[in-house]
Amino acid sequence: MSKVSSSLKKKESRRAKSHMSGVNHLFKWLSPGLSVKRWLLISAGGFCLTILGGAIWFKLTPIYRLLGLVSQLLEFITQVVPHYISGPFALIAGAFLVLWGQSRTVDSITNVLQPNGDEELVDMLINRRRLNKGPKIVVVGGGTGLSALLRGLKLYSNNITAIVTVADDGGSSGRLRREIGVLPPGDIRNCLAALADEEKLLTELFQYRFEAGAGLSGHSFGNLFLTAMSEITGDLEQAVAASSQVLAIRGTVLPATLSDVSLWAEMEDGRIIEGESNIPKANGKIINVGCMPANPPALPAVIQAIKEANYIIIGPGSLYTSIIPNLLVPEITAAIAGAKVPRIYVCNIMTQPGETENYSVSDHIRAIDTICRRKLFDAVLVHRKAPPTELLKSYAENNSHPVFIDRHNIAMLGRRTVIANIMEETEPINSVRHDSKQLARVLLRWYTGKWQPKR
Repeated sequence: MSKVSSSLKKKESRRAKSHMSGVNHLFKWLSPGLSVKRWLLISAGGFCLTILGGAIWFKLTPIYRLLGLVSQLLEFITQVVPHYISGPFALIAGAFLVLWGQSRTVDSITNVLQPNGDEELVDMLINRRRLNKGPKIVVVGGGTGLSALLRGLKLYSNNITAIVTVADDGGSSGRLRREIGVLPPGDIRNCLAALADEEKLLTELFQYRFEAGAGLSGHSFGNLFLTAMSEITGDLEQAVAASSQVLAIRGTVLPATLSDVSLWAEMEDGRIIEGESNIPKANGKIINVGCMPANPPALPAVIQAIKEANYIIIGPGSLYTSIIPNLLVPEITAAIAGAKVPRIYVCNIMTQPGETENYSVSDHIRAIDTICRRKLFDAVLVHRKAPPTELLKSYAENNSHPVFIDRHNIAMLGRRTVIANIMEETEPINSVRHDSKQLARVLLRWYTGKWQPKR
């Protein structure tokens, strides 16, 4: 008997929860900002006005008789059932039918828009409204660091613009650049995948590399897709815009320039290393970085996005081969420097062999200031907690170590230091990388709370 009683109680509990869930679902449609209530009221008013207009047009003749029958029926009901019972009953029944009809209508629409039932229509509308009202965020960078950040930022805003370097000349992107003459699509591919709604599936698709086939081996599907779109639309900007519509991404991805730029680096020993992929392999200290042709023109849409931005984020990513290449476009540097909005630089967690060996946080900042010849950001975000010992040993074998936080030197350079735990800590930890959600959460918290405009 106790088992039967327990089973009945569980069933009743499930029914109660289901009922409450249904009620909560209906009340969500009354949430402010959905712009639904006003249209329901207008629709109801229009229905009543249509009935009234028809009655007036036909001089009330058919309506009069119908009203008479209804009046007699109501009088009969009130004689049989007292008004204090029949009235509330009719009111509740009418309200139930209206809510039931609206609920079934919404369910029908949801089944079309969300066939898998992953998200209720009302939740989708509330979320879209919230994201559409999010701040206009411009992110400057490249590589896996930028795509990781975008993955987290898209949870807070749909108004994201990623400005991506086009200096890559290695791997699949480099081959397409040399063989077909298109701008390297690799970093743009990663950003598009990160901003897509179906991120997991799209990332697997775009990152898929062909392992066989003459000419196909080593190429990623995403690079071939963007190359084909560039050929069809005429240039990379149009290709990215068309791809964004096809993939329904949240935000915008823009190449920093449409010029065919090639990086060069001057080493401390006097060597000049040409090519983005060759710079980290040179095994020397970088003292200057530039591009050929020098001073490439910026994409007009990039400058417009920076001017309209509420928030500018630089990084994370390889300092000399992912971040600084964007800042070698003079118009971009000038636009960021002149922006009167919060600007922050996300520093890498570990030093990078061949680029930033033995660099502290202030060394990263000083490198950007020196090459750009001006101050581009107000604060720097750095990771607080050291990675696990085993991981540190693994990185040390490749001469990579945690970036030292020298707060005094950072302050001397006129920057605020924002310290937080932003490293991914999910098991197993086999590499040091930023946690997308935590990184975005910290950046938005600083933007909304701690930054104050200059007076």
